[in-house]
Amino acid sequence: MIRLSTRFRVIAASMAFVAGFVDALGFVHLGGFFVSFMSGNSTRLGVGLADRLPDALIPLGLIILFVGGVVLSTMFRHRFDWMHSNHVAFGVAALLAAAALLALLDFDRVAILLTPIAMGAMNTCFVRDGEVSVGVTYMTGTLVKFGQRLGTALAGGDRWAWTPYLLLWLGLMTGAICGALSYPIVGLQGLWLPALALFVLGTVVDFRNGVEKAA
Repeated sequence: MIRLSTRFRVIAASMAFVAGFVDALGFVHLGGFFVSFMSGNSTRLGVGLADRLPDALIPLGLIILFVGGVVLSTMFRHRFDWMHSNHVAFGVAALLAAAALLALLDFDRVAILLTPIAMGAMNTCFVRDGEVSVGVTYMTGTLVKFGQRLGTALAGGDRWAWTPYLLLWLGLMTGAICGALSYPIVGLQGLWLPALALFVLGTVVDFRNGVEKAA
């Protein structure tokens, strides 16, 4: 079992905020498609394939770009021994900043294509023994663990083991609210904020320390 130190639970929630913010911007911009939540896109893909084939193209493209971001980040980490999670955070920040700049130049169609790549790569920030230990852009598993720990607490077990999962979910939800509120005002140029947030996190936090195995 993998756990995070208390400090890194806050860091993970902060990154979930970034994911929620970016996903909300993308969702509003694309009219109901996700740039980080691939379970939703997979459902949209299935419905499109069953009902109207052209409707499957957008979710399929987003899924391919997302997986491509994961693949590229993983390849770079294997190829360059000096590369670690902080460099991934900087890379994601650079992709989001590039997307914001493209949006500033009115290249929204190109800008939005960079966001699923960035979100895919961001999921490789928390890695232990070559495996992702914390997924910061999808919450189904987090909510399942929250429910399990809450049930255990109500049954007389650890009273507070559910709090890290609630914190992670609240991070994404808060980010989504902020992203949705900002889109009507600044559009995709709102990507400057998550880009800056990731750059700051990559600068002040050592992602290599804080993930540990629970006994």
